[in-house]
Amino acid sequence: MAEAEEQETGSVEESTDESEEEESEEEPKLKYERLSNGVTEILQKDAASCMTVHDKFLALGTHYGKVYLLDVQGNITQKFDVSPVKINQISLDESGEHMGVCSEDGKVQVFGLYSGEEFHETFDCPIKIVAVHPHFVRSSCKQFVTGGKKLLLFERSWMNRWKSSVLHEGEGNIRSVKWRGHLIAWANNMGVKIFDITLKQRITNVPRDDVSLRPDMYPCSLCWKDSVTLIIGWGTSIKICSVKERHASEMRDLPSRYVEIVSQFETEFYISGLAPLCDQLVVLSYVKEVSEKTEREYCARPRLDIIQPLPETCEEISSDALTVRGFQENECRDYHLEYSEGESLFYIVSPRDVVVAKERDQDDHIDWLLEKKKYEEALMAAEISQRNIKRHKILDIGLAYINHLVERGEYDIAARKCQKILGKNAALWEYEVYKFKEIGQLKAISPYLPRGDPVLKPLIYEMILHEFLESDYEGFATLIREWPGDLYNNSVIVQAVRDHLKKDSQNKTLLKTLAELYTYDKNYGNALEIYLTLRHKDVFQLIHKHNLFSSIKDKIVLLMDFDSEKAVDMLLDNEDKISIKKVVEELEDRPELQHVYLHKLFKRDHHKGQRYHEKQISLYAEYDRPNLLPFLRDSTHCPLEKALEICQQRNFVEETVYLLSRMGNSRSALKMIMEELHDVDKAIEFAKEQDDGELWEDLILYSIDKPPFITGLLNNIGTHVDPILLIHRIKEGMEIPNLRDSLVKILQDYNLQILLREGCKKILVADSLSLLKKMHRTQMKGVLVDEENICESCLSPILPTDAAKPFSVVVFHCRHMFHKECLPVPSVNSAQYCNICSAKNRGPGSAILEMKK
Repeated sequence: MAEAEEQETGSVEESTDESEEEESEEEPKLKYERLSNGVTEILQKDAASCMTVHDKFLALGTHYGKVYLLDVQGNITQKFDVSPVKINQISLDESGEHMGVCSEDGKVQVFGLYSGEEFHETFDCPIKIVAVHPHFVRSSCKQFVTGGKKLLLFERSWMNRWKSSVLHEGEGNIRSVKWRGHLIAWANNMGVKIFDITLKQRITNVPRDDVSLRPDMYPCSLCWKDSVTLIIGWGTSIKICSVKERHASEMRDLPSRYVEIVSQFETEFYISGLAPLCDQLVVLSYVKEVSEKTEREYCARPRLDIIQPLPETCEEISSDALTVRGFQENECRDYHLEYSEGESLFYIVSPRDVVVAKERDQDDHIDWLLEKKKYEEALMAAEISQRNIKRHKILDIGLAYINHLVERGEYDIAARKCQKILGKNAALWEYEVYKFKEIGQLKAISPYLPRGDPVLKPLIYEMILHEFLESDYEGFATLIREWPGDLYNNSVIVQAVRDHLKKDSQNKTLLKTLAELYTYDKNYGNALEIYLTLRHKDVFQLIHKHNLFSSIKDKIVLLMDFDSEKAVDMLLDNEDKISIKKVVEELEDRPELQHVYLHKLFKRDHHKGQRYHEKQISLYAEYDRPNLLPFLRDSTHCPLEKALEICQQRNFVEETVYLLSRMGNSRSALKMIMEELHDVDKAIEFAKEQDDGELWEDLILYSIDKPPFITGLLNNIGTHVDPILLIHRIKEGMEIPNLRDSLVKILQDYNLQILLREGCKKILVADSLSLLKKMHRTQMKGVLVDEENICESCLSPILPTDAAKPFSVVVFHCRHMFHKECLPVPSVNSAQYCNICSAKNRGPGSAILEMKK
């Protein structure tokens, strides 16, 4: 059960109840405050007896017979001295312009607050209730009821006189009445009745359940939820009644309307008042408890519950115990619950106190969350309802949340929340950074500092960098990498790093960070030197990005030592910035690196480094012999004599053989192959490449006394040299391995040559015959000669204009045409050829046709 403490301006009323209830984590549904100002003054000298509520004002009756009109803040706006004794009830019409008042001495007054009309009557018994027609302002609705021992209806006649009629009597005092539309509900000692004022008939009677309770001590509470739903609370019982229309077939002598009880249930305490709240009920309960010490009953604080009615039971939504003044002496009849339908305001009236309960808004919800230290939920609620909250600011809640997290030692979470809460407010950011500095937690907030919009003062970033520099080099390096260099004074940080390097000069993290700082400061030379010292992978990227080739001319050896592959590629890609000559000179003392560079240069272009080809011979011989022979083959600029000298000195046989053959000394080359390599296959291959008969002769002479060589020659010589030359020279009795197989192979090679020749001959004959037939067919075709053709010699038309004259024309197979007289006379026994085709060496074309006429 949640305890709701009602606060008054300047003071708080404390409970005399010594037992304290455990605080619930469930948020209350209503909030409370005392109606103060004029009400406080009234209740200091008098006691409240009744109250009624209008949307615009309040009307309060007291035990001394006074009626006060109050504004919603409790300020007195008007006062009426009605009676010297207790005011029992006050009634207002819906317009708030007419008021009815009844008192314990039998007085009844109905008057206009803003007009002169008035009804005044004194009865011979106490009048407990009065109710004016809800639309009393209308001339047709000038009606009101009063209740003492009987219920009287007063109506104004057409002559402006008031006449009365008895609606009910004989069941004890009328103690409660509620008028809604054309229905009047009242309660007497026996139960609750409903009367239809338009039909002038009573609809129903709802008997009370617990007849053991005194009706004057535990009065009935009535309220209309709407024009057809009546809620009855009496003792501990609640009934919800619905007025319904009776079907015409069921009328007979019954009223046209009837009442159905749609819900009925019991409560834990005695009911002092009821009010609707949407589809729920607000119940004011009178509570009696038994003291554990004295075992005697005493009056406890009243409760205000919100319940959800069900057909036969109810569900409690919230329950608050109210500390009203003087609750220890109050009885159930001393409490009243009035409500304002328009604003969902509930007034708890007791003799010494008036408490206002209202539905909690979003501000109240945030208040409760903050009170329970649920800051994250409060922040979320404020963000969702930022248009509706009036008393809270999202920023204030966020700052309180950050402070709360810091107090709990959750520094990382607090720092992370700063991003969302502080946003772009640079001043707040700086304030929070100093707070984190005071508690020694600058490292916690560093990852979340803004770096663009907004930008804080450089001092803030420098302060954090110094903090890391003192205790965490890796964290310092990370911040330098992540933060833009314009956030802080670069020279200040550079000097701080230098100071630390004096203590630890070989610290790679600090050196690398210093290089990055130099880079931000555009001091690329110093940065490059550090990167090279550290052999850092970003050195080449730095050179390319900032075009530092002029700075590395004297650092080529360092670059090559670090990564020769990348260094050479970079140098060759930028020959226009660092010349080949400069690189070779810088690497003069490091021939192995010089070779790497020149080798890569030669691979890219055989001619660019031609001036260094002579030097490269020695470099290849020393550091890379496998690539020496390919170099000698591809280079056209290396001096062969120098190369031969180096290769002979180092006894490089293959390279020497190549050089000898290239210099034209093939016989010496062959001799070296045979004597040094003893490789007959290589010797044969070499002889084949040179295609020189003398080489074959030398090879045969050298091999004639070496059976293995003879075998190799027999297997390979057949297609280049006549094998008989070799066979005739073999000494009788010499044992030659695989001689039979070699001879068989010679014969097979010979047969294969014969077959190839015969095959070629057949193909040649067939092709010749085919072409001869084609030429014959072509030459047998006729040739068209007409007026458009001309003599290729005199260029005049080939046919005469006068067809009667005799003419002679010669036409060749090449389609050239001549007048016979334009051709030279051929010699005896020689063929005649086309002059044009013969001159162009296109082959002869003999005359195919001679036309005469």
